[in-house]
Amino acid sequence: MFKIGDRAVYPTQGIGVIEAIESRDFGGVETNFYILRIVDSDITIMVPTGNALHIGLRSPIDKKRVASIFDMLGEKTIIAAGPIASWSRRQREYNDKIKTGDLFEVAEVLRELYAIRDGKELSYGEKKVLELARKLLVKEVALAEGAEEDAVTQRVENIFLN
Repeated sequence: MFKIGDRAVYPTQGIGVIEAIESRDFGGVETNFYILRIVDSDITIMVPTGNALHIGLRSPIDKKRVASIFDMLGEKTIIAAGPIASWSRRQREYNDKIKTGDLFEVAEVLRELYAIRDGKELSYGEKKVLELARKLLVKEVALAEGAEEDAVTQRVENIFLN
């Protein structure tokens, strides 16, 4: 699926580069791994090649799909009247969406947190999830478009100023 030098997106960590494909022996079972270095943090992750899709390792979004991400961000989210679901329940849902590695799911989390922020001050935990979702989205869109991250961040912020 991937070869050395390819860029890949690892859920919750972001964009990385496949630096090697290695074989390791675990209890007599030979397993192949992608050695993925996350660009942002310089973390190295070993991903079993046979499990890569299940884990959510994928190619970065194509430039043609970026407009769909911005369209989705621009859709108005209506937060139901009355008490918002408990933060712990929402956090679980948000983390599950981010763990899928699907950029559209990440965009959904971002859009919803911005909508909640319009109505109330976000808690520390909500702010951290918002920052993670924004970082993952901005980095991948910037890579897809060959744009500066600051410019992409500004485009995202402008959507939610309206």
